[in-house]
Amino acid sequence: MLDVRKLHLLRELKHRGTLAAVAEALSFSPSTISQQLSVLEREAGVPLLEPVGRRVRLTPQAEILVAHTEAILARLERAEADLAASLDDLRGTLRVAAFQTAALALVPNALSLLRAAHPGLRVEVVQAEPEAALPALLARDVDVAVTEEYPGTPPPRPGGVEYAELCRDAIRLAHPPGADPSATLAATADRPWVMEPRGSAARAWATALCREAGFEPDVRFESPDLLLHLRLVEEGHATALLPDLLWTGPPPVPLTDVRRERVLSTAHRRGGGAHPAVRAFHAAVSRAAGTGRPPGPGPDRPAG
Repeated sequence: MLDVRKLHLLRELKHRGTLAAVAEALSFSPSTISQQLSVLEREAGVPLLEPVGRRVRLTPQAEILVAHTEAILARLERAEADLAASLDDLRGTLRVAAFQTAALALVPNALSLLRAAHPGLRVEVVQAEPEAALPALLARDVDVAVTEEYPGTPPPRPGGVEYAELCRDAIRLAHPPGADPSATLAATADRPWVMEPRGSAARAWATALCREAGFEPDVRFESPDLLLHLRLVEEGHATALLPDLLWTGPPPVPLTDVRRERVLSTAHRRGGGAHPAVRAFHAAVSRAAGTGRPPGPGPDRPAG
């Protein structure tokens, strides 16, 4: 019979890419990981890895085993959820990844709600954009990820991940001081811009929106830090598209409604949505967002 622990190592290799990365994540040496996978090859009776330069990749037979391993792990997630649900109080550790504006605007309030309702639950939070948070979720480095989707540009959704919508966050055109606050997007064609880095979902969406308005944005500043975006706008150096979640009080710069909104969701591994800690976190963040939506698995793809 195949050893689930060794199958787990094979799955880790698929998600992390290298033996060294698997070894670092699991606190083993690369040679130990290699030896265990060699044993798994003998147990399976087929080659599972093939060299590609200095690295290795999974064979088609290894991919078959990984697919079955995902199903096994999903079932174990459900077992853990059922076990936790059978207890009277909520304890243990929940690991969360959240992108910047959610981490600033929603997570602290959610942590206060969780501390009051479930004092035995330890919540660990790391700031990570969805592009990094979802791979971390699949690799089991975190249990929940707070994600965002921009209108018209839904990112690929990895298999094995389920989503539950939290709220919709309006994105508005932020003008430097002295600019006409009623100016349309097209009227900003000659202004310098600040946007998130190339390759990010936010950058792709913002660039597409400007092109729809008939111009190519003059992006002079790039940063994933929206607080820096705001500072550059405040000082008159740039125009930006900024979400409402950024404001804890009255916006310090003029805004124009561009009638666009992003969708915020929590994401968890398949089988883990019924875990009381996952449900409690979703409920707390929903309350922090003012939505009051019930926790639990959402639709496969919320509308964007």
